[in-house]
Order: sequence, then structure tokens, then C-alpha cells
Amino acid sequence: MTEREAMTEREERIAKLVGELLAQLGEDATREGLAKTPERVAKAFTYLTSGYTRDVHDILNDAMFVEEYDEMVVVKDIDVFSVCEHHLLPFIGKCHVAYMPKSKIVGLSKIPRLVEMFSRRLQVQERLTTQIANTLNEALQPRGVAVVMEAVHLCMIMRGVEKQNSKAVTSAMLGAFRDRPETRAEFMELIKSGRGLQI
Repeated sequence: MTEREAMTEREERIAKLVGELLAQLGEDATREGLAKTPERVAKAFTYLTSGYTRDVHDILNDAMFVEEYDEMVVVKDIDVFSVCEHHLLPFIGKCHVAYMPKSKIVGLSKIPRLVEMFSRRLQVQERLTTQIANTLNEALQPRGVAVVMEAVHLCMIMRGVEKQNSKAVTSAMLGAFRDRPETRAEFMELIKSGRGLQI
């Protein structure tokens, strides 16, 4: 089966639009270097926005457990790759997530999966940060949730202000992380500290 035959109807429509875009930019979409670009872009954007087809319940429901643990759980340095909805350019960074259980914990691997699900959509960093925090808060009903994200936005680096060394940092603090400065400070210190174990 060729690459073209493997494309879905949706990808074919996207590829046609990309071909039109290339023509509007003054390119010949049929020349050798660009002949397969529309199909490649269609497949790439289908993957980069695959979070729309994922469901929070499918990710979290079979991995929540009742456990007598009430200290902070932190998963840090989660890679984030998303697409800015304003310019359709990537933003790339790290996400740090913490929660303080009340009665339920979630499998640790599910937190990066949740981050990935929301990041695989057209996004703004502020909304992405709050979506992760609010989803964990609703699912686990913990004593608190904290999310901090730092990212480099290509729309700032490649165009516009062209500030190559700028990073955007966003946070969402719920429950104990919002109400108790010492809890928030502990979380911030943990995500600032060294990268930990080298495996």
C-alpha cells in the first residue's frame, strides 16, 4: 500500500489545502522536493493534533487506586511538544506536575500521558497548564494540584520579536498549593533541584 493509499479522507482534504497554500506562497507544489509535502504535512498535523481523539477517562480511569498516602507526589521534566493556535508554530518545553492525595492516587505514567493528550491539540500555554491541573483535580479530588510549565515558542523566536532566549513560564495552583505558601514553596524547590537520578 502506498503512502497516498494509506491516507484517510480527512488527511486527503488537509493535503489538498496544503497544496493550495504552497501555491499561494509562490511555490510549485508539483516539483520534486514538494511533491509529497502536502501528504507529509497532513499526516504530521493529524499526529500533532491527535489529542482531540483521546479521552481523559480512557487515560485515567483504570489507573486510580485507593491508597493511604498523603504526601506530595511530583512528576517533573515531562517533555511538552505542542502547536500554538495563533500561528500554527510549535512550542516546546517541560511540564512539572504535583498533587497531594486525599484518598486516591493515579499511576505515575498516566500523568505524562495526560500532559501529552492536552498538548496534542492546538493550544495556548496558559490553557494547557490549567487543563492539566483542572483534570487531575476533578479526577482525583486531592488536597491540591500544582502544574508549572516552561516553554520556548517558535512564534517568538522565528518571527515577531525574535527573542531567541526567551521562555514562557505558566503555573496553575489549586487547593493546598494555592492556600499554603509553604506547600507551594516546597513544590517549587523540588522542581528547581537537580535532575536527580541518572539512569
